[in-house]
Order: sequence, then C-alpha cells, then structure tokens
Amino acid sequence: MELQVLMVDDHPPIIEGYRSILAYNSFGYTLNTTAAHSCEDAYNAIFQVKHPFDIVFLDLTIPPFLEKNINTGDDLIPVVKKQHPNAKIVILTSHYESIVLYEIIKEHNPEGLLVKSDFKAQELIDAFDIVVKGGTYFSQTVINHQKSWNDKSKVMDSYNRQILSLLSQGVKTKNFPDLLHLSKSAIDKRKAILKQLLGIDKGNDEDILKEARKQGLI
Repeated sequence: MELQVLMVDDHPPIIEGYRSILAYNSFGYTLNTTAAHSCEDAYNAIFQVKHPFDIVFLDLTIPPFLEKNINTGDDLIPVVKKQHPNAKIVILTSHYESIVLYEIIKEHNPEGLLVKSDFKAQELIDAFDIVVKGGTYFSQTVINHQKSWNDKSKVMDSYNRQILSLLSQGVKTKNFPDLLHLSKSAIDKRKAILKQLLGIDKGNDEDILKEARKQGLI
C-alpha cells in the first residue's frame, strides 16, 4: 500500500530518522514522504501536493508563518483537516506536561500522540500501523497522565489550562495578555479561580505551580 505522508519538524535529521525507520516496516507500506521544517513549508505543502495526504506527522513547536497568522503547529491542524479531511494526524512532541498533553487531545483529538522521549523505532512503526488501520495510539507518558484526567474534572477550561501551561514554561506574567488575548484583570481573576480549584487559600504563581504539580496537572 502506498501512503502519502507529510512530516513536519524543524529538525531535518529527525524527519530523516522517522522516514528511515518507517521505510523498514514489515506491513507492506510504501511511503511517499513530503518533509516540512516550518509552518510556511507545511502550509505550502498542504495546498500544493498533488495527492491528498493519508497521514501527517506534526511537531507543534516549529517556526511560524506570520503572513498567514500560523504561529505553531497547532494552527496548522485546522488547515490540514479542511484541505485533507481524510488525513490522520499524529502529533510527536517533546512536551510531557500533563496539562499540555490534555490540551492537545481536547483541542485536536489526534489519531496519535507520542512524547518523543517515550518511543524507540519499533514503537513508531507499531503506532504508524495502528493509525493507518483506523486505530488511535498514545505513548506511555500520555497513557499515564490519562489516569489522572479521568479523576480530575477540574483540568478546567482552555484559558485556565493555558495559564498553567505558560506558568510551567516560565513565561512571565506580564506577557500573558498578549499571548492569551485577555486583559490583566481577566488573567488575575482566572488565577484566583485556579487557586480555588487547586484548594489554595493564598499564594503566588509558584504556589499555583507547586500544587498543580502535586495534583498531577503539569
């Protein structure tokens, strides 16, 4: 079976590694691979390819395409789904934080989500086969975090999850309004809600992070 595959990652050796690994699959798949190293490369490939993609491997942290307001791989996903509605999306990420992985699944519902530090060659091949055949594949870190998500309805709404994610990445609060398109007062109110959800009476950003980590949210 010949498959049209788009691989998006800003490190060319990683794409070559994925390509080489999957070329040696034992399932009879022949891959016609298009490589993209930025949002702009991927955007152009999505519109210029002659045959629709069957599978898209996507890293979310890649250089933006500012002209089209595509800032990360997240912004490419709706474009892929519109132009290649039958394409299966497999996200490969270096992020292992619970809140980030939860956000990816909730927002994008990919057919595959693999944390890069989790898998070796054979697991990538197995995941590829499962997704091609219509299944869903999550790597071990994602599965481990899912157990806590099932018990925590307080993983909150999108903005609260983004605030936690930005805090965990060390982003300064003064930059939040531009990144979240919320006012400072709205962000402060959401932090107060976060404290309530986490069971914190008082505290600063570090206290929010400490409790979120304790509860397995990041």
